[in-house]
Amino acid sequence: MVESTGGEPGDGAAEVLDRPLPDGVRRRVVQIVSDGFGGLTVGELPAQLRQYARFAPNRRAKFAGNAMAAALETDPLFRQRIGEKFRETQPELSGALDSGSPPPAADPLDVAAAAYVLRPTGWVKLVTAAGEEAQRADAERADEESRAELERLRAELDRAREHTRAETERLRTELDAAKKEADSLHRKLRAALSDVKRGEAALRKLHGEVEVVRTETHAQVSAAESESRRLKARLGEAEAALEATRRAAREGRSVEDMRVRLLLDTVLDAAQGLRRELALPPVSVRPAETVDAVEPGRMTPKDIAARALSENDPAILDQLLALPQAHLVVDGYNVTKTGYPQMPLEKQRLRLLGQLSQLAAQTGAEVTCVFDGAELAAPVLLAPPRGVRVLFSKPGVTADELIRQLVRAEPPGRPVIVASTDREVADGIAKAGARPVASAVLLKRLS
Repeated sequence: MVESTGGEPGDGAAEVLDRPLPDGVRRRVVQIVSDGFGGLTVGELPAQLRQYARFAPNRRAKFAGNAMAAALETDPLFRQRIGEKFRETQPELSGALDSGSPPPAADPLDVAAAAYVLRPTGWVKLVTAAGEEAQRADAERADEESRAELERLRAELDRAREHTRAETERLRTELDAAKKEADSLHRKLRAALSDVKRGEAALRKLHGEVEVVRTETHAQVSAAESESRRLKARLGEAEAALEATRRAAREGRSVEDMRVRLLLDTVLDAAQGLRRELALPPVSVRPAETVDAVEPGRMTPKDIAARALSENDPAILDQLLALPQAHLVVDGYNVTKTGYPQMPLEKQRLRLLGQLSQLAAQTGAEVTCVFDGAELAAPVLLAPPRGVRVLFSKPGVTADELIRQLVRAEPPGRPVIVASTDREVADGIAKAGARPVASAVLLKRLS
């Protein structure tokens, strides 16, 4: 700060502050200037401060603090006007400073800031003392904070040490448990390896035994084949001998006849022994049964073709439903919208279910009717008719998919008939083994 000029003789204008204004005192000085700023006219303000005349006090102190402090230091008239405004708002403190005895209970920073503005005798000492007091308070506060921080750090260090000890003990316990478990696993692993080795040895032994049995079997089969060939050769010889015996018998040679009879008996006994050894089954098929022909009472392909029914003949449906354990699955809306689409959905359902109930009573077949649940605004309240199972598809599942699920649920070989005009449904259930029937065929049969 520079030496102040102006003022009346005998006041503190000649005193000089030989150090920077303390921060706390400077902030109070700027606040005093900002408070008194609003009571001055634009003409009473220094030129550099007139642009802040319309600012609010807090905003003025924020943006014009440096300019106001500089004007207060260099412009004695502006400082005098600010001092007069301060005397009006703080008469007691101003009077105490003029008398040279500031109030003991007053904040040293407020006293120093007021002394800096009013410049009474000894104001430099008041500002210096306030700065030293502020520094001392800051030092004490910093020391107190340092001690508190040190205590906090010591407490954290103690907690960290305790936590480290506990964690170390826990880890040591876990390590011991892990070592015990690892030892147990090693023992189990060694036992398992030993079992595997024993199993591999047993498997090799079994393979050897199987190979021996296979070799013995091959040898027995070869021996049986050799014996069969030998017996066939002996049989041929016996047949030749028999023929010779017959010729000799015709020629009346009784000795040769006896020899041939003896040889024939030998061959027959050998053939019977071979049959018992080979366990040959009795002959159930005769050569005449292998010839392809039409037996009396059976239909020829021509007769079957003459009796074939059209795909649109309702009699086909009757023949299918007459099969044992037949199951008829009906694509509900596909049938109703084919037969009577002008009716409301509720009446379509009731009409179809009534007709299906009559069909189930007539044929005795299992009947399931599937409707698409996506077209329902609310759950359908209806009592299924006797003999008919009524199903609605769940949200996100079409009736076509529900029909395919029903077909896949049936065991292979059971006759399942699906009534639907949807080609995709027909192709899908046909691959699963079901029999598709057009909706028009079912409608003809129901009517």
